[in-house]
Amino acid sequence: MHDRTRAPWWRSKGGIALIGFGLVAAFYILREHYAHALGALPYLLLLACPLMHLFMHHGHDHGAGSAQRPDAPADR
Repeated sequence: MHDRTRAPWWRSKGGIALIGFGLVAAFYILREHYAHALGALPYLLLLACPLMHLFMHHGHDHGAGSAQRPDAPADR
């Protein structure tokens, strides 16, 4: 009778605790290895370019030219 939807895992008590521990661990790891983390930034920037290209171009309808669509105006 009660149709309750489940909250996502990150909104549960365990998920919030896990995210909190992860943030604290990331802080201490980055604090101790600051030079190593900054040394990886140029590589992360170079990695972001192909990843953005891969994930951001999914809605461009590649491969379907205007001549293939029946509702497209004819070229003059």
